[in-house]
Amino acid sequence: MSENDRPASTVVHRGRVITVHRDVISLPDGSTRRRDVVRHPGAVAVIPVLEDGRIVLLRQDRHAIGKTIVEIPAGTLEAGERPIDCARRELAEETGYRAGTIRPLTSFFTAPGFCDEYLHLFEARDLVGGETALEPGERIETRIATPAEARAMIRDGTIEDAKTLVALLMVLDDEEARDD
Repeated sequence: MSENDRPASTVVHRGRVITVHRDVISLPDGSTRRRDVVRHPGAVAVIPVLEDGRIVLLRQDRHAIGKTIVEIPAGTLEAGERPIDCARRELAEETGYRAGTIRPLTSFFTAPGFCDEYLHLFEARDLVGGETALEPGERIETRIATPAEARAMIRDGTIEDAKTLVALLMVLDDEEARDD
């Protein structure tokens, strides 16, 4: 996109993590449209897998949807922070586990229709337990699930979080491939 093709953009909200821009874009027919875009610094999520194959999940209150959901540890990138370092930090803060091995699984846009958040997904293994370091006001409960329990939670709709679904499907698929 050249300088002349960039939309006119106005910041309409600046929050602790996000900024909302109101953009005016030009369409090929010459008309214009307004788009509200959430700008986000990026995030990570990490699926912790214990030595016996069980998966560390979290039950976490999510204000935006008004309920507690089952998900994997995740968090926002800090300025200049490498995604793998953020993954290690979030894993330790939210679960108390430290990873001996951490590997990237994939990266993706979470909601490209209105938001530019890009999420980096990791798998953590060779876990060593420790103390959590939750942020003030965070209410997180650790839940350990077998692969069969995780599959059941996907099927019955207990797990509704997209990053968790992607991570579980990737890791469970890898486990099945290893068992073949």
